[in-house]
This record gives sequence, C-alpha cells and structure tokens, in this order.
Amino acid sequence: MAEHICGSEEVFVDKMNQRAKELGMNDTTFKNCHGIDEDGHVSSSYDISIMSRELLSKHPDIMKYTKIWMDSLRNGKSQLVNTNKLIKNYEGATGLKTGSTSLALFNLSASATRDGLSLIAVVMRAPSTKERFNCAKKLLDYGFSNYQYKKFCEAGVNVTDVPVQKGILSDVEISYKDSKGKMMKNNNDINVEQEVIINENIQAPIKKGQKLGEVNYKIDGEIVENVDLVANEDVEKINFFNMGKKILKKWFYLFRT
Repeated sequence: MAEHICGSEEVFVDKMNQRAKELGMNDTTFKNCHGIDEDGHVSSSYDISIMSRELLSKHPDIMKYTKIWMDSLRNGKSQLVNTNKLIKNYEGATGLKTGSTSLALFNLSASATRDGLSLIAVVMRAPSTKERFNCAKKLLDYGFSNYQYKKFCEAGVNVTDVPVQKGILSDVEISYKDSKGKMMKNNNDINVEQEVIINENIQAPIKKGQKLGEVNYKIDGEIVENVDLVANEDVEKINFFNMGKKILKKWFYLFRT
C-alpha cells in the first residue's frame, strides 16, 4: 500500500511522521509502516490515544469492522477471530487494535462507548496478552464510573422562529447546526447554563443553513461549548413579482373558502 500510494515505503513513512506531528504526537517516530521492531521506531500511550481518537472520530466506519468478533472467508472455508477479546466480553467495546512484538511486548488500544460516552484506554508493554486486556478493562471501568457525557443539543432540532425583515416570509425556523456535548465528572451539582444569542435585524434574502445566531453553554460562568443556530429554509427578498404571487395566493385561498 505504501508503494502504491507514495512510490516507496520511505516516502510513505515520511508522510506518516509528518501527519503524526500535525496531530501532536510528539513522542512518536516511525521508521517503517508495518510496526515491526526497529531502532528509533517509538511511540507512547498518549500518542496512540491521539491516533486512535483521530481514526474513530474522522473515520467512524472503521467500527463496522473492529466490532466484528468472528467472520468467515472463501465461502466459509476459512474463519477469522478478532484478536481483541474485549469485543466479546466487554460491554460497549468498539475496537480498536492489538499488537505485540518481542521488544514492545503486548499492547492494546481499546475503545468503548456507553450512554453516549466514548473512551479510549491504551496499554503498552504488558507482560502477557491476558494482562493487557485486564488493564484495559480497569482503565475503561474507571472512566465509565467517574465520568459522563452530557449532551447539550442535537443537530437539526428546531429552537424557535425568528422574525425576518423584507422577506416573503415574516419569520423563519432556526435549528442547531451541530450536536454538542461535553465529557464531565459525575457530579449532580453541575449546572449548565444556556445563553441564546439571536442576530439583530435579520433581513432577507436568507439561505438555508445560514447562521442567524448561536448558543453558548456555560459552567460556572465559563463557556464550555458553542453551537451555531441556522435557518431551516431559504427566504427570498420580497419584490413586486413575488408580492403579487403572494397576494394572488391569498385571494384564491379566500375565494375557495
């Protein structure tokens, strides 16, 4: 694959190192693209978690494969079993990658999701494959026991109608552009405040998806998340032509009733 994409493994590895630095993986240096032991080929548990998060968040389709426990090939003549045993015996497990070499010993990047909270546990240099899974379970259990994902809003959910000036419609519905939330410690005393800000003097024309306001979510007065409020539909600017259409439409409606 490296040769197909870049012409040689050396050029591909250069791109791997470049991307690692872009992601903030400052403890990582790749010397090859296959991961087998080589002098200077190093990483850290923190860097592996960064790489894992990037993969899961930007390419979630990978979980269609990492969550498979067992599958068959060649019309059932061959079977493959996932080397990540957490997929079978840990609630909410979604992946992600096992690995072992004679020098690095037994390693694991384990991901799991429960009640909207997604966590990654990275274990490196475990003395046995059993120990890497036990350590990953303990890390994930700690995370799920002490933290929660607080959802603030859902993309596409309507918020309110806002008035529109000089438009063929007198108002337009606005909704959340994105889904937003935050991981936080389990604490019943946490109070999330919502500050809704609507743009002043909203005038047509308006395009669907155009930002017309925003919502700030605050904890103890500090903004922890922000989401845009966008128009749900186009609103044309009123003119003699569409004003005439609007009057005729009303006239026909009154005539029919």
